[in-house]
Amino acid sequence: MLHYCLQALIHPRPPGPGAGLRLAIWQGTGTAATPDAVQENLERLEQVAALAAAQQAQLLAFPELYLSGYIVTPDLARALAEPLDGPSLGRVAAAARRHGVAIACPYPERALVAGEERFFDAIALFDRDGTLLRNYRKTHLWGPDEKRCWSPGYRVDEEGPAFTVHQVNGFPVGLLNCYEAEFPELSRRLALEGAGLILIPTAADAWAMLSTGERTDRPYPDVSRTLIPANAIQNQCFVAYANRCGEETVNGMAMAAYLGNSVVAGPHGDLLVAARPRPTLLLADCVPGDYAPLHPAGTRYLDDRRPELYG
Repeated sequence: MLHYCLQALIHPRPPGPGAGLRLAIWQGTGTAATPDAVQENLERLEQVAALAAAQQAQLLAFPELYLSGYIVTPDLARALAEPLDGPSLGRVAAAARRHGVAIACPYPERALVAGEERFFDAIALFDRDGTLLRNYRKTHLWGPDEKRCWSPGYRVDEEGPAFTVHQVNGFPVGLLNCYEAEFPELSRRLALEGAGLILIPTAADAWAMLSTGERTDRPYPDVSRTLIPANAIQNQCFVAYANRCGEETVNGMAMAAYLGNSVVAGPHGDLLVAARPRPTLLLADCVPGDYAPLHPAGTRYLDDRRPELYG
């Protein structure tokens, strides 16, 4: 049985098609780096999908590398990685279909790209009927450990474009991954593609054990109250940051502790919901119609850009 807090800023009814999106974020604890951990995390995903559906959520998001856990070594990353059409993502698609809620599930991906087997820190986005809308591969890898474990996405033409927008409940959603929240040009690129919501799973930690056996010497920067609202206001869209909380264990040993700083920011840079560091199901209705123009006379940053000056 899941023990969690419910934190919500929602309307009496969820947004209609095209009007917005009721977003749910699961912030919880979990296990990592073993096949048993993957099964445990899948079972929790199915439970959370039922909880989110009961709240009439239209999109449910999980933290970075949710299925495997974030803490993996290069060897374990390769052992746990699965293809997009593998059994784990099949269960996620089935959960989306069974509960009628779209699901963004981060996972370790194994794929053949340009004739070479590669491994990616990926996010699979399924629609409410279990249809795959997007498989996004992290493009900007953080630190030496991620570069040891994963390949950066979209270095090969056959992978297609990196930054795309997809309709959930008729509302345009774009994906980024953790460290990528800290590159303003990535959020801007998705906004220029029409994103009304930029969803960013993360694994922002208070401390973590690196694959070298060393412990990180400082917490991950908490961008939830700074860059996340800034990305939202400067792009006039919703931005969501989905993190873990508490300890992540590997075979019963604590290997990381997470900040629990999941938030949803609105187009005025306001925080709709912001989690404390405890297991929480966050709910927010992302509805552009709730907001008047930020500037008088309908002035918009995206309209007033002069890209010929800065590329």
